[in-house]
Amino acid sequence: MDTRFFASQSVDIPVAEQPIPIQHYLRQPHRLVYALAASSRVEALGNELFRLKMRPLTFMTLSLQPTVDMRVWAEADGTVHLRSERCEIHGVEYINDRFTLNLLGKLAPITLNGVTYLRGRADLEVMVELPLPFALTPKPVLETTGNALLKSVLLTVKQRLMYQLVSDYQTWVSCQLDEQAEVQTGILSINHPLKSLS
Repeated sequence: MDTRFFASQSVDIPVAEQPIPIQHYLRQPHRLVYALAASSRVEALGNELFRLKMRPLTFMTLSLQPTVDMRVWAEADGTVHLRSERCEIHGVEYINDRFTLNLLGKLAPITLNGVTYLRGRADLEVMVELPLPFALTPKPVLETTGNALLKSVLLTVKQRLMYQLVSDYQTWVSCQLDEQAEVQTGILSINHPLKSLS
């Protein structure tokens, strides 16, 4: 019989005002993916699809390492959506054949009283048929343990998002401004050549 685990996590991140609004940054969803996980654990598959190799998880005495394919896309207003497409479990073949993972996430920029926030929510659901002897463990014990594990995964994602995303946004703005300045300098030197040679 399948056992269902579920966890949900919300996030509200204040964003300091920058010369370029965060909506422009969020329209590049790949930056969000690399803010959520180290680049060494992410593989871009194309067409808004990314393969994320998660850190090993311990459930009771089982050691599991999920690899999740996620679709990440952005709307014109900067709202980013995330949805799992498929998942593989490395470590226990029995569970890999009897395991379903569903992840839905959304992150949107909102402005309240002149302050911009990133408001989001992620829902993570796992359905799995556990092998013996875990199948003999009382269901409430299994569900409590599994739900706590999923909650810890989402909490780790939230903490990384809160620090990495805002930091990456500030770096991106800085790079954009530098590039704009270089372009402007180039245009000025073309239109107004230096008279130092005269």
